[in-house]
Amino acid sequence: MQHPGAPSPDVLTLLAREFGADLLTRAEALDARSRDDSGLCLPPAAVLVARGEAQVARLIVLANQHRFAVIPRGAGTGLAGGCLAETGGVVLDMTAMNRILAIDADCVTATVEPGVLTGDLRRAAKAKGLFYPPDPASLDTSTIGGNAATNAGGPACVKYGTTRDYVLGLTAVLPTGEVIQAGTATRKGVVGYDLTRLLVGSEGTLGVITQLTLKLLPHPAHQQCLAAVFANLDAAMQAIISVMTRGRLPSAMEFLDAKCLRLVGDLLPGHVKQRLQSGASDSGEALVLIECDGTREETARAVAEIEDICRELGALAILPAPDDAAREEVWKVRRSVSTRIHEACAVYIPEDIAVPIGKIAQMVAGLPEVEQRFGVDVFAFGHAGDGNIHLNLTSPDEAARPRVEAAAEECVRRALALGGTMSGEHGVGLAKRHLLPLEISPASLKVQRGIKALLDPNNILNPGKLFPDADAPAGALKESL
Repeated sequence: MQHPGAPSPDVLTLLAREFGADLLTRAEALDARSRDDSGLCLPPAAVLVARGEAQVARLIVLANQHRFAVIPRGAGTGLAGGCLAETGGVVLDMTAMNRILAIDADCVTATVEPGVLTGDLRRAAKAKGLFYPPDPASLDTSTIGGNAATNAGGPACVKYGTTRDYVLGLTAVLPTGEVIQAGTATRKGVVGYDLTRLLVGSEGTLGVITQLTLKLLPHPAHQQCLAAVFANLDAAMQAIISVMTRGRLPSAMEFLDAKCLRLVGDLLPGHVKQRLQSGASDSGEALVLIECDGTREETARAVAEIEDICRELGALAILPAPDDAAREEVWKVRRSVSTRIHEACAVYIPEDIAVPIGKIAQMVAGLPEVEQRFGVDVFAFGHAGDGNIHLNLTSPDEAARPRVEAAAEECVRRALALGGTMSGEHGVGLAKRHLLPLEISPASLKVQRGIKALLDPNNILNPGKLFPDADAPAGALKESL
């Protein structure tokens, strides 16, 4: 399937007349939309800052008429290059469509535009006693539309599920410019094919979401977490498995390996850092964060039982976070890991493999061999409760990039051999599309390509994403680094 590219100068002139000041072509505007957090840099020919659904539909109609690419974009916090203009084209910036249209306490739903920040929705819902559970690490900077495009998860998905589980219905502009409504405002609905679930997670290749109806929950009355230090990751994973098999379902279960722990140790709250330094070894220790929610009594009882399990299984130290301030400090440390790694390394490739929970320790135990074989450093942390491991493969030397890329592929292969997947929540985008045949069978790829061709016959919308394609520009990714 051919990839449309940038609009011609004549078409850019037409677009400027059509959209006025909302069409941006200045170098600084293009540069700001040429990157995400993947490390890739691919500038578009122009940017349309969308103010409403009509503009979105009109741009896509013109793209079909004049055969140029349209690349939907939220806040640019993705890690797979999914919002970048590989072939040029027009980036469709959705961040200005950022209204919370309604929070309905009776129906326990929210209606939002795609540019709403996830953290803003969570806070607005909480003000009405309601809860929007998905909590990616970038929740204060990522948008609901971007979360939906990649089916973002986060620590809370062990108990509450991912973004897809909260999208009841949506409005979207299809790659032809047609507008559809999919799903319902009800908790049940089985009429026709489930186009909502098809569009959520499609990485902006099958439609541009312009409005979402989201399921909310009653807000938990109380949240409490603890951190436990173990001598090694295997002991930490045994504790995680024991917690889950002894009748407890925490709202979050996170882990940091020894390298991550040393990297962010200075950010730990004073009393926690002191206990950590006195209780753990300095070689292979691992930190587990476990959070529970519910009534105050339920939460206190659950945390106490989990503390007992951790002690039984050899925890070197239990580090409680008894109040909201301490809890927020601990979670801030967890959310700082990726930033610290990125800042410390010239080459940084983030992978977000997922394996069955019981295979986490086995997966991580093989990482030293990968490090030695390829001459790279690997940091491991992530969502222990659902097996989603964030592997950050790094090197201080830019010349080592090919080795880091090869090591990343080796980690994906190992995850697949353990019955896992190459991406738990970041998506495929540009960065991982070459690995897709390792996981998806030829028959499945054929079906998925057929869906794309049916909905987007001119391949206008986010071309080149997801699928490995012989028509992709040769060397485009390498040249962008």
